[in-house]
Amino acid sequence: MMRCTLPHWSQLRILGLTIEIIHNNSMPIIPSLPLLAAAMILSPLAHAITYPESRIEPVTDEIHGTKVADPYRWLEDDNAEETKAWVTAQNQVTDAFLTSIPQREEITKRLSALWNHPRTGMPEEYGGKWFLSKNTGLQNQSVLHVTDSLDAESRLLLDPNTLSKDGTVALSDFSPSEDGKLIAYSLSNAGSDWIEIRVRDVATGKDLPDHLRWVKFSGVSWAKDGSGFYYSRYDAPGEGKALTAANEFQKLHFHRLGDPQEKDQLIYERKDQPRWGIGGGVTEAGDYLIIHLSQGTDPKNRIFYQKLGSEEANKVVELLPDGDASYRFLGNEGPVFYFLTDLDAPRQRVIAIDTRTPERSAWKEIIPQSKHPLSSVSLTGGYIICHYLKDAHSSVTQHRMDGSLVRNVALPGIGSVGGFNGRHDDTSVFYAFTSFTEAGALYQLDLETGESTLWKRSEVAFDSEPYETKQIFFESKDGTRVPMFVTHRKDIPLDGSHRTLLYGYGGFGISQRPGFSVSRAVWLERGGILAVVNLRGGGEYGRDWHDAGRGLKKQNVFDDFIAAAERLVADGFTKPSRLAIQGGSNGGLLVGACMTQRPDLFGAALPGVGVMDMLRFQRFTIGWAWVKEYGDIENEADFKNLLRYSPYHVLKEGTRYPATLVTTADHDDRVVPAHSFKFAARLQKCQPSDAPPVLIRIETSAGHGAGTALSKMIEKAADEWAFLEKVLE
Repeated sequence: MMRCTLPHWSQLRILGLTIEIIHNNSMPIIPSLPLLAAAMILSPLAHAITYPESRIEPVTDEIHGTKVADPYRWLEDDNAEETKAWVTAQNQVTDAFLTSIPQREEITKRLSALWNHPRTGMPEEYGGKWFLSKNTGLQNQSVLHVTDSLDAESRLLLDPNTLSKDGTVALSDFSPSEDGKLIAYSLSNAGSDWIEIRVRDVATGKDLPDHLRWVKFSGVSWAKDGSGFYYSRYDAPGEGKALTAANEFQKLHFHRLGDPQEKDQLIYERKDQPRWGIGGGVTEAGDYLIIHLSQGTDPKNRIFYQKLGSEEANKVVELLPDGDASYRFLGNEGPVFYFLTDLDAPRQRVIAIDTRTPERSAWKEIIPQSKHPLSSVSLTGGYIICHYLKDAHSSVTQHRMDGSLVRNVALPGIGSVGGFNGRHDDTSVFYAFTSFTEAGALYQLDLETGESTLWKRSEVAFDSEPYETKQIFFESKDGTRVPMFVTHRKDIPLDGSHRTLLYGYGGFGISQRPGFSVSRAVWLERGGILAVVNLRGGGEYGRDWHDAGRGLKKQNVFDDFIAAAERLVADGFTKPSRLAIQGGSNGGLLVGACMTQRPDLFGAALPGVGVMDMLRFQRFTIGWAWVKEYGDIENEADFKNLLRYSPYHVLKEGTRYPATLVTTADHDDRVVPAHSFKFAARLQKCQPSDAPPVLIRIETSAGHGAGTALSKMIEKAADEWAFLEKVLE
């Protein structure tokens, strides 16, 4: 079986886009009130604002014979003094507006109160020691603990809160050695995707000299003997280009403990494939190094391997070289490898490949494709644990290694689960359960009896009893049946009077499943309705559902979202003037596209860290990886499709757009902030003077979302909810 942090790009979606923006990218803004008083004028009836000047530059590109204006391209230079001054001025105007809202302080206090509860992460066992994260309540970053027994008091092993004054250095990942004596851990600074890896002695709590840099989109996988670990890195970027330069030519290395990074052994690279992602993980028995190769966020990938501890240890065997499907390595029993794949199975199946007879004719199907998508699989305790999605909520089955069914695992309710990871000799396994109104809990599943035992329950002070979640199915523009979860108080009248938040993502095969959010809980407590829609482009119904919402079919995603909004209005939940839309990253693109296509349908929009310029996303950091999702402007058909919905380009002067709060961050090197800068500048220019406000909130020392300090998350959520209460009629 495999027990390692394998940087499986198509699995982790680390090159994809943030799913849950409500928890991410909070942005406190420091007020400068004297300047602000002169910068902003509010009328009693409209939100008239004097926006900072955004210089128009006569820049035009000709692409496939079409001239395309880009008047705010100068905002792409994040190092320019003019851009920095623009950011400061925009933040001042935004902060003046938000701090003037009376409800903001009350919302902030309630968010802080709900978040102030102890939290414990899922425990992992290595060498007889248990490693787990903890948070006492309002710590900006959770801390890492270790204990010899789950019944004993744990001790602090690593506290990232001590590494920066403002909580912006985050523990992004950790990986203990097989014997539990060392941990390799990675730190992210100010929300960047770049991480630095260090090694700590578990007994002493002291760091070893090892220090690795220019690591991105990589896990750490230890050699069985603890002599070192495998990781992936890029070459150092040019001066001042770390947050914008394209990430290409990733390489897999082995770091031997005690060596300087420049001596690390190069295991695998592809000089002929600059855009291949290359990651490696060691199997649980330490007998194989599995090399995973991907191309951007395309689900299709390749699998190679090395047989460790043999005379051919340095030979790379190209087991699955064709890139014809998605193959997720699950584990092995000696030379027999198990994979989750969508080959000839758009809803996925489990197969076994004997590496001694790797011909396709010899492959064995262990668990066939089902009616429902097989979302994830783990091999533990001599069993195969399968996690299915049934209309976007979780269902779990337990199988023997030959695929025969042992049982349907009884879950605590209708919601989402995660976990079920363990070793081949484990007799139990942990998993987490959550729903929209239940903060969730950690359970321990006995693999022999199938009984689940509660281990830790969240202590968040939210009363879920007054609320209910319904699943609604509606027809999109082309007649496709689309599901949506709607959560609200049980006793509300359907008279169209309620402030409603519609959230969506719709991309990269990522599913939107039920899950608890403190910020959403406060929205519900304040009388709001929450709607989460399962758009095409996601993975809720397998590969076909994903394919129906990407590339030339991307408009289907926007049509689904618009149809969801129309259904909420038709059913009496809300009305357009009380309806807000929210999404982050790819979801930010969703919001930008829908608010420009149907500005009459929404009262407010919250696009976060969005991909707003669909003609230039390929030019920055990892943007090239999204070509398989969106299309390539070098292809004329793709270009015309992208131009048709690109939020930055389709804005029209004089159109009355919804009240908009754009959010981004200066250290976002996933979706560079220039996307949001340019969109906000043009939107402010297009919005009539008597129309609702268009503001942009730009966080400093933050990135795309991961590792954001809790204090910043609270402030961002408070600003968003206060903004919506102010602007929704």
